[in-house]
Amino acid sequence: MTDARTTAQDQVDALEEVPPSLVQTVRDDLEHGRIEAIRAAVSDMSPAGVAYLLEQVPREERTQLFGILKRDLDPETLVELDDAIRDTVFEELDPSEIVEAARELDTDDAADIIEDLSAAEREEVLAGLPAADRAAIEETLAYPEGTAGRLMQRALVAVPDTWTVGEVIDHCREARDLPDDVYDLFVVDDQRRLVGAISLGRMLRTKRPVPVRDILDPEIPSIPVSAGQAEVAHVFRDQNLVSCPIVDEENRLLGVIMVDDVLDVIDEEAEDDLLRLGGVAQGDVHAPVIRTTRQRFWWLLVNLGTALLASAVIGQFEAELQKIVALAVLMPIVASMGGNAGTQTVTVAVRALAMGELTVANAARFVAKEVAVGGANGLMFAVLVGVVTWVWFHDLRIGMIIAAAMVINLVAAGLAGTLIPLGLKRAGIDPAVSSTVFLTTVTDVVGFVAFLGLAAIFLL
Repeated sequence: MTDARTTAQDQVDALEEVPPSLVQTVRDDLEHGRIEAIRAAVSDMSPAGVAYLLEQVPREERTQLFGILKRDLDPETLVELDDAIRDTVFEELDPSEIVEAARELDTDDAADIIEDLSAAEREEVLAGLPAADRAAIEETLAYPEGTAGRLMQRALVAVPDTWTVGEVIDHCREARDLPDDVYDLFVVDDQRRLVGAISLGRMLRTKRPVPVRDILDPEIPSIPVSAGQAEVAHVFRDQNLVSCPIVDEENRLLGVIMVDDVLDVIDEEAEDDLLRLGGVAQGDVHAPVIRTTRQRFWWLLVNLGTALLASAVIGQFEAELQKIVALAVLMPIVASMGGNAGTQTVTVAVRALAMGELTVANAARFVAKEVAVGGANGLMFAVLVGVVTWVWFHDLRIGMIIAAAMVINLVAAGLAGTLIPLGLKRAGIDPAVSSTVFLTTVTDVVGFVAFLGLAAIFLL
């Protein structure tokens, strides 16, 4: 469903289901070979709980624990596992065992776990699946990651628009391949083009002779198979949907996305934005040292470059710093306050862009508001820090200079905190990835130039 298979809510539930004391008990049972005790301890756990337990033990113990549990393992556990952990778990599974797991999963989940296999293993697993399942999974894998095509399930109830309610009910009773959860039934024409949908509740309340055309909802929203997962989440949120049909360019019905998959997407998008703001990746907790080091290196390298730029600006005021020591003491305050204020603005802007709340239509109003907030906070903190500086160094001029610099930098922080994400979005760059790097550079440079520049003018 998602790259970070266990969602935020799953993690909370699993933490309640698998407290640290239970993890330690299972580890003790492993050490003393109490296999049946381990099976009994996990017998009532949800797939998310079992996945969480596997993630909490060291790799050597995980291999041993998985070997004990795999006989009765719910295939959903493989979906819930973190990517890095699942890679190690797959080493303990034969292709035939992965085939059995894939047969029991929805198409989208089966495609997710099969995608992580090597090319040779993937072919071997696909070859072991029934022809219909293999075709569906291969078609899913053909869609780009993060699109509706990768999220949708093939299992749905689609009925011809010429049927009656009675024919639909008889079909549902006799069919053996219906999905476990059905909320809406989709009505199609003879070309499998989507005509409308009927809620399960409405169909059950309607008499058998009534044609489905008379009770279907023709205004049911649909999502193009190529749509991004963020767009899918917006449609579900805006339309309050439980399920939504996925169609191709000719409006032919291809599959359905359920609300549980969308909740995973929302969690994933939120987590991904949060982690990218810090320059780290999903699954970082369980990733190998080398991979984590490599991922973080480039972010830190960029930050080093921006820090050198700020240091170069400070170097231009070396003479002033040598003459008045108070400037060196107070200088970080201005930059730090600007950085923190800008981070607040960037966080709001990135979230608003992701949720579709910040658009071209209201961008000017949003920028003006954040600049006004920065100016208001700047004035209040200018008075506070100015008074403190005056009392501290007994120099009113330094207090007034740092107060003016504070206002300038917080206004700049509000401006940069809005314009940077908007500019990156317009350039086709994910604002969550790069905004903070540019923001820190702006607030540091503006803060240092404003404070030291004013000092150079009025004190020296």
